[in-house]
Amino acid sequence: MVDKEVIVIGAGLAGSEAAWQIANFGVPVKLVEMRPNKSTPAHHTGEFGELVCSNSFGALSPDRAAGLLQKELRIFKSLIVQTADKFAVPAGGALAVDRSKFSIALTDTLSNHPLIEIKKFEQLDLPSKENITILATGPLTADELFYKIQAFTGIDACHFFDAASPIIYGDTIDQDIVFKASRYDKGDPAYFNCPMDKNDYIHFRNELIKGEQANLKDFEKESANFFEACLPIEEIARRGVDTMRYGPLKSIGLWNPKWGDLFDRENRLKKRPHAVVQLRKEDLEGKLLNMVGFQTNLKWPEQKRIFRLIPGLEKAEFVRFGVMHRNTFLESPKLLLPTLQFMKRENLFAAGQITGTEGYAAAAAGGLLAGINASLLAKGKKPVCFPEQSMIGSLMNYISNKNQILSNQKKNKFQPMPASFGLVPELTKRIKDKRLRYKAYQERSTEALNDFKNKLDSCFDKDYLLSKIY
Repeated sequence: MVDKEVIVIGAGLAGSEAAWQIANFGVPVKLVEMRPNKSTPAHHTGEFGELVCSNSFGALSPDRAAGLLQKELRIFKSLIVQTADKFAVPAGGALAVDRSKFSIALTDTLSNHPLIEIKKFEQLDLPSKENITILATGPLTADELFYKIQAFTGIDACHFFDAASPIIYGDTIDQDIVFKASRYDKGDPAYFNCPMDKNDYIHFRNELIKGEQANLKDFEKESANFFEACLPIEEIARRGVDTMRYGPLKSIGLWNPKWGDLFDRENRLKKRPHAVVQLRKEDLEGKLLNMVGFQTNLKWPEQKRIFRLIPGLEKAEFVRFGVMHRNTFLESPKLLLPTLQFMKRENLFAAGQITGTEGYAAAAAGGLLAGINASLLAKGKKPVCFPEQSMIGSLMNYISNKNQILSNQKKNKFQPMPASFGLVPELTKRIKDKRLRYKAYQERSTEALNDFKNKLDSCFDKDYLLSKIY
């Protein structure tokens, strides 16, 4: 047992993963979380790792960037991904979870670890320089602490506006109209689909655009800077008559067997809906359904009125309405090393969405790396960087000073980034076929990570055996 303790501030996805990794390397952890004593504009519980926007971790298949990132995290026994796998719900080709069971399980697991001490209070300042600390407070970091972070870095924070989708009771939808299917019949029929004809769609869009917006209280009154991957549905509607139909309301590949043969082209073109609203299970039984792609800033009565115009949802009852919140993040390329250490203080790390990564698995990846490096530092060893051939390594390079393009060109403003094949280095040999190219990315990543993990295991010697127990 070492004398040094690591402090992790924030028990979201990144903080939970970091604390788990550190404790399993034999290093004691103090995990600080302000909820439920103080909440945020988006959280609803005091559980660890609460998923506030969606219950989806993205595509499962490793030929997709999100899927490859999940695969890499499994190599390192990520608590977040292992818990997500355990509480997965049907979602076609995606990894989606029962978010309540997921966060309760995370809380129980971390609370019962012998080397993790849970502290429930609001951290108002950075811990002293003597402490090894991980900042994993997320994009909803409380104001007082963020002002202290700004004072420490000397750089103003960046921000964007994010939103969450409504959730409805599954037994309040009209089963005579709504049909179950996955796109192109891939996998089990995991989604509930609400078909719209052209008149339904036009009327719905018009009401959506006219709908009364909630005030962005506590936020600046400037024109909203939305994150493009999570636009409010009404903002998508304003961008053009058919924008929703080529986005979250895309009908291609969704088919009710009652309409005949999906692969009968003439019949398909004749009967295919003008648009389709999809609902995804929040739990295995389908008692709760998430409106896919329906992030919104409409006032709650307006959500109820307008979303009930969707065929099959005329009598829908809402468990939770959609909300919008402001997400704040660091201008990380000016502040962080690829190890996630601050350049100004080697024993201070940042991890998760506060660093400018986007997506649940990416937050876990930041927690994984910060946790490993904090453990190494606690044991008097040098921090490490993930290989750049991996999706984890590429993401960490993007948000760190390895990202020289964004660091050096003032005209380029640093923006949050999800996992993307566009971040990984090109293959030495060009492969035109996309499937073969993505397969080559996977193989290269797996080989690089296996070598990296073998070297990492040797760094921890017998101490790392603790991770085999939990």
